[in-house]
Amino acid sequence: MAATDSISIFAEGTFEEQILELVNYLARSISEDAREAFLQPFKDAVTTPEGQKPIDEDEERRRNVFGSVVEQVKGLGEGTDKEIEGFFNLLFSHFLTLFPLDAPETRARLDTLLKAIVSAPDHTSTKFRILSNLFNSISRRSPLRLTVYQTLLDYASANDELDFLGISQIEVDKWLSEWEISAEEKSGFLKLIVHAFTKAGNPTASYQYQLSYVRSLPPSSPVAQAAAIDAVAAALRLPSYFDFDTLFRLDAVVAAKGHELFALLQIFLNEGLPQYKAWADSHADAIAKYELDSAQLERKIRLLTLATLGFQNMGRDVPYSVIASALQVEPSQVESWVIDVIRAGLLSGKLSQTAQTLHVTRATARAFEREQWEVLEKRLQAWKAGLASVLEVVSASRKKAGGDAPASATPVVPTPAGAETPAAAQAVAA
Repeated sequence: MAATDSISIFAEGTFEEQILELVNYLARSISEDAREAFLQPFKDAVTTPEGQKPIDEDEERRRNVFGSVVEQVKGLGEGTDKEIEGFFNLLFSHFLTLFPLDAPETRARLDTLLKAIVSAPDHTSTKFRILSNLFNSISRRSPLRLTVYQTLLDYASANDELDFLGISQIEVDKWLSEWEISAEEKSGFLKLIVHAFTKAGNPTASYQYQLSYVRSLPPSSPVAQAAAIDAVAAALRLPSYFDFDTLFRLDAVVAAKGHELFALLQIFLNEGLPQYKAWADSHADAIAKYELDSAQLERKIRLLTLATLGFQNMGRDVPYSVIASALQVEPSQVESWVIDVIRAGLLSGKLSQTAQTLHVTRATARAFEREQWEVLEKRLQAWKAGLASVLEVVSASRKKAGGDAPASATPVVPTPAGAETPAAAQAVAA
């Protein structure tokens, strides 16, 4: 691995001096009477008898000496935050140099050190710095990075400090592409992140990692199908989540098509309020089992129904009576529902209280398949025809004026009042 793949920690002095620096720090927690007895074996170990190979030239000897030091690390030691951090920076610089990173015993030693660090009392911010320094010092492809970050994640979650890590999905995806770990370890890491965000009370972030977790599993496995159902339930529980098409693109979700929540998912993707009410009436036990909120689900299906109605009538006026019928509400409630769907980002438009209509300028399709492409094609054709008629009018006006405008000039053509703007194209982006 190239040296530039990790952050190196440089320390001054010879190996002997650095070892004695480490053990002198560890000796602070020992009584004065026992201190010399503790230090003497290390002094002897780093001293080279006359005629023998210097320790700087004997890697095996250095490894044995340093291994003895590591065995004495039982906590953070007695020092200021700066001293504690400095001690572990020096300790880990030797650890990563002397021990082969792919050896099982190295992983075992590291686990012991990490437990000693996080189990020590107090110094929370210092522990984060120590573990972060170590993580950044390890080669990018090393599986030890997973070990260290799992410890960081567990510690942050246990102390309600998850924000301190600043986890981003882009970074996580990059790490998982770099670390030389098994598919099972990748899935386990994603599952750990899901649980951490759930515990932190951030269901939105937890759900995004749930999708990654489901994708990481073999689609036909029982574990994947159980995870897929959990992801469906999580999406349904989120009050402001409406992109159910993403779930239908997961093989594990499709493989669970016989599950009762899959039928509900289909309703939220393609159908409306009557179908939802029918499902809810016959699946009261599922609503309780998966901790779903029936009133919240009913609100979401109404908003999605209104978004679909808007998509079908892009660029046109939709009477309040039509909206009220689709949502099964009184006409007097239409405006509040329109305001809600606009706030949810599913639709844009203008209400006319005088005409009792909603003019739709943009709407989001629940899924983008053949039917939605056909609607988009009609909108674009209508816009193209309207623009062509305007160009004809402009051309006729120029001829009538005697060709006063330069031939090379390109007229600025306003969108005609009778032609629809390409709002459907915006729906694609949405």
